[in-house]
Amino acid sequence: MSVTNLDALFRPTSVAVIGASNKPRSPGSIVMRNLLSGRFLGPVMPVTATDEAVSGVLTYKDVDTLPITPDLAVICTPPSHTPDYIRKLGKRGTRAAIIIGPGFATLEAEERGRLEYETYEAAKHYGMRLLGPNCMGLISPSAGLNASLAHTDAAQGRIAFVTQSDSLFTTVLDWAQGSGIGFSHFISLGDQLDVNFAAVLDYLGSDTMTRSILLYVESICDARSFMSAARASARNKPILVIKPGGNVPEYRPEQACALRQEDADSVYDVAFRRAGIVRVNSVDGLFDGARTLVRTQTLFSDGLAILANGRSVGLLAADACVSGGGELAELAEDTRKALAGIRSSHRPGQNPVVLHFDADAQAYEQAIKALLHDPSVAAVLVLHVPFAEVPSEKIAEAVAHTVSQTKRVVLTSWLGTESDRASRQIFRQAGVPTFDTPDKAVSAYLHMVTYRRNQQLLMESPDSLPADFFPDTDKARTIVAQALAEKRYKLSEAEARGVLAAYGVPVVETRTCASAREAVQIAEELGFPVALKVRSPQVPQPFIVGGVMLDIETPEQLWEVAPSLVSRVHRHMPEAYIDGFVVQQMGRRPGAHELFVGAFIDPIFGPVVRFGHGGMAFKVIRDTAVALPPLNMSLARELISRTRIARLLSGAGPLPAADVDDICLTLIQVTQLMIDVPQITDLEINPLFADDKGVLALGAQIKVARTTQTGPERLAIRPYPKELEEAAALKDGSKVLLRPIRPEDAPAHFDFVKSLTADDLRLRFFGAPREFEFADMASFTQIDYDREMAFIATRQLQSGDSETLGVVRTSTKPDNSSAEYAIIVRGDMKGKGLGRLLLEKMIRYVKSRGTKVLEAQTLPENKAMIGLSQRLGFIVRTDYEDDIVEMKLTLNP
Repeated sequence: MSVTNLDALFRPTSVAVIGASNKPRSPGSIVMRNLLSGRFLGPVMPVTATDEAVSGVLTYKDVDTLPITPDLAVICTPPSHTPDYIRKLGKRGTRAAIIIGPGFATLEAEERGRLEYETYEAAKHYGMRLLGPNCMGLISPSAGLNASLAHTDAAQGRIAFVTQSDSLFTTVLDWAQGSGIGFSHFISLGDQLDVNFAAVLDYLGSDTMTRSILLYVESICDARSFMSAARASARNKPILVIKPGGNVPEYRPEQACALRQEDADSVYDVAFRRAGIVRVNSVDGLFDGARTLVRTQTLFSDGLAILANGRSVGLLAADACVSGGGELAELAEDTRKALAGIRSSHRPGQNPVVLHFDADAQAYEQAIKALLHDPSVAAVLVLHVPFAEVPSEKIAEAVAHTVSQTKRVVLTSWLGTESDRASRQIFRQAGVPTFDTPDKAVSAYLHMVTYRRNQQLLMESPDSLPADFFPDTDKARTIVAQALAEKRYKLSEAEARGVLAAYGVPVVETRTCASAREAVQIAEELGFPVALKVRSPQVPQPFIVGGVMLDIETPEQLWEVAPSLVSRVHRHMPEAYIDGFVVQQMGRRPGAHELFVGAFIDPIFGPVVRFGHGGMAFKVIRDTAVALPPLNMSLARELISRTRIARLLSGAGPLPAADVDDICLTLIQVTQLMIDVPQITDLEINPLFADDKGVLALGAQIKVARTTQTGPERLAIRPYPKELEEAAALKDGSKVLLRPIRPEDAPAHFDFVKSLTADDLRLRFFGAPREFEFADMASFTQIDYDREMAFIATRQLQSGDSETLGVVRTSTKPDNSSAEYAIIVRGDMKGKGLGRLLLEKMIRYVKSRGTKVLEAQTLPENKAMIGLSQRLGFIVRTDYEDDIVEMKLTLNP
């Protein structure tokens, strides 16, 4: 997403107020008052034809009469005047505008659409950025800017708050003032005609004044750009979101019938998770979570130890932890012995650790130190209940001192409202997270757990994809195309099974026929026992009307059953037209789990995969989870883990354990099918039998529709671009494969990094090389193909594995104005032309994306990289002051 000119929006040097006014409570009056009463140092220029001065500042009659060109214009005029003012401001060179107030919302739909289109086109023509319309404006305390309709200002801080809600803009501002919370930016997006969540996330992700980002989201417009921006920013700083959903119908009239509300909300939930965003359910939780994540280290595990001087309060906190999805740490034997030595300890070795009510500062200090030395404890929650003659403040001081000596997470909650106000102040001054109640403290811990898990999803190193997955895409596409040519938008059961079989999903063999005679012949070919189903376009589920018979053992039994099935269907549905029968092998798998695998199209996020408990009770049990494609084995396993049936699949129940890898493979196969055949809009496999022998699909339904989109285009997260793979030959004639890097390349990439010399690493990373660990490979191999790319050269070994020989990678600016590249080749491969092959491939790729400039920096002694760049047409310049060499190639002027 483009961040062009967003500096002019968030940190302008001059502001013009179009439609400034002295009329009380008018937008033009409120904005002028807020701008002038703040700490903004630049000129504020009111533009109006009716007043000579506004708020004591001389006015200008029109944009043309302004003495200087403003960086930012705040437009407070009626909507009908907005396009004209945007043209005038754009012609002057103004780079950003805020269309403030509710004016556009009051218009009829047709008039509103026309004016918004004219406004957007005028701004686009001049490269001008627009915030709004129908927004409350923005506040940037670090710039002293309050260009908003707020009734007060925001204190300066390191939190950015971005909202779609006008009411929350003012409510949260009030709440934050009372809570002593400051902001780097406070932004109301309004209707997002231009500047949207993605653009703001891209800006804030690299903003040095912002340490955490808070969002209030009602709906997302462009899922692809949102996910890309969020995934990039979440790598650098915590992002938390609050979104109404679940039980509250969302105001999306155009999508109201597309999905059930709980489905829509679960898709948002998983989208936030894949983007590394923590979702909370209250404004309190939003800010508590942000402050905790910024102030503390990231958890290395989920283990929480609770220390309290009251048994009941400790147990309540423990219950809140477990019920919220957290884990209580299992204390080590050494820890139990250390706790047993504390005189005030009660039932040592248990978690929660309960001290006597009159435990002193020394007892707290000793207990905390013992817990912090336990390898299973990632965080400690210290609770204190006030009792008479117990020195709460001294205990707080001892706890704060102990916490200052550790890097592990320690949270506190002193339960007295007034009596322990001083204790809480001690923690705040020491930078120790403290909370009014244990529930809030546990909630903050759970946010940290969610953040850690989401970061693992964002930066994971998944297992390898199956090497033997070769789908027959042409066959699947042919079946779908035939149905659409016949104007059928639901495949027959046999066709659906044919599509699944083409993608490697094991299916029960099924055939269709027009008569009982043919059914007998087919049954004899398939082998008894078989199932027989009536075929009718009016009967989507034959079993509901008695049109199914299972376990037919002989031809004679089938002869008797066939007419009786037809009679039953006609009794229930006299109007039904019987096409014939479906004959199916009996897919009996004694002891198998019945699962559900499906996929559907979300109107915002595109294809979504669903997994859960299947069978006849699927809709009653309602045990499902969803995930966004693309999937790999690791992400498929994570999807399964979010269902209740996951424990049964591991063998925890009466049925034996299932082959979870085979289930994961089926999920990947279905995901790839949705990508390769974009005409598929809905897919259900129910039941999918799963046991230790693998999986078997019994029932299948597939719906299709015409589309002009390709499969990858409709995904919220760009999949692996297989089309960019190419074979190449080195100078010695040996062959290598040049392709985008994948998360599954982590082991081979780790071997590649370990093979590099210290000098190679120094030239690549501009300094003393550090020792890389396998965990570091996630940041190299798990990339967002929408905004970064890494091509590796690989060669297959005799063992069948592949080795990495070299890599070139680029990071592209969000507005695609330039990309920076870096390249490194294994020592024994130098001089064979591999570096040139890699860089030429990257040049072709970056140029095809419309990127204007490809550039890099290196040290002067890196003669190989400098020479290669010169040979490929880069302009090379030496910066003697910084002792670096800059290389730049113009691709798309």
